[in-house]
Amino acid sequence: MADNNHSHFQHLYFVLTGIPGLEQKYYWMAFPLGAIYVIALFGNGVIISTIKSELSLHMPMYYFLCMLALADMGLALCTLPSMLGIFWFNYKSITFDACLVQMYFIHTFSAIESGVLVAMAFDRVVAIWNPLRYSTILTNGVVCRTGAVILTRAVCVVFPVPFLIKRLPFYGSNILSHSFCLHQDVMRLACASTRVNSLYGLIAVIFTKGSDSLSILLSYVFILRTVMAITSGEGRLKTLNTCVSHICAVLIFYVPLIGVSVMHRFGKHLSPLTHALMANAYLIVPPVLNPLVYTVKTKEIRRKMIQIFVQNKITAEG
Repeated sequence: MADNNHSHFQHLYFVLTGIPGLEQKYYWMAFPLGAIYVIALFGNGVIISTIKSELSLHMPMYYFLCMLALADMGLALCTLPSMLGIFWFNYKSITFDACLVQMYFIHTFSAIESGVLVAMAFDRVVAIWNPLRYSTILTNGVVCRTGAVILTRAVCVVFPVPFLIKRLPFYGSNILSHSFCLHQDVMRLACASTRVNSLYGLIAVIFTKGSDSLSILLSYVFILRTVMAITSGEGRLKTLNTCVSHICAVLIFYVPLIGVSVMHRFGKHLSPLTHALMANAYLIVPPVLNPLVYTVKTKEIRRKMIQIFVQNKITAEG
């Protein structure tokens, strides 16, 4: 009975936190932050449109890259309203239900991105281990089913999280630590036992990020064994060079993720500024850097980017 009464004690809204200690400089930070979001959305949009229009890129490797770009755009769009609301308009409130919706989509797109990185690792394994059968193993049907599995897993695993939060009473502090809603951040404000939330969160992380990181690690162990069997040194370098973009994408995603996880567990003594910067890096860095990495490494995407800028310059001069 007590639990039912507690369930009615919920804040109407939460208060988001920008970057502690830099409140007076939000106005000047607003423009670089807006530019970062423009780069993220424009860069990933160019990747998607280039892969769609260039027939030479209609291959499994680039289909998975398109999925990665969609996940990055999703992550950027999830945090954009609250981030720009804080830094542009000093608007820090978010309703309880809106917070749950944002939290759901942030964790869902993060799980999708992790799954896509595993698919891209498998793509590299097949391309290096058995290049002659690459097109017969990774058919369009296999790629579509892989994408469907990645999406379904992310949606289903994260689906219970908002409901687990909704059942908790909140009648203490309503100030969050970040500029957006994360499960562990909202959960710590609850005025009841969060053991079920913590246990489910741990299981969800192990099932998604944990198993994914292990799969990627094992994939590269297999790739390295295959590459070491190549007699030519030049052949080894050429083969490993095809994995550079993916390795960069994995590091860009997992290094901030591991940093945030470690800080939440063991970094309670660190300043709020450090926590805020690390959390922002976790969600903002991948959507910004991934397009840059793949633009540098993919000549078709690079050519498309140059065409856009040249065309805009000619239009402006005309």
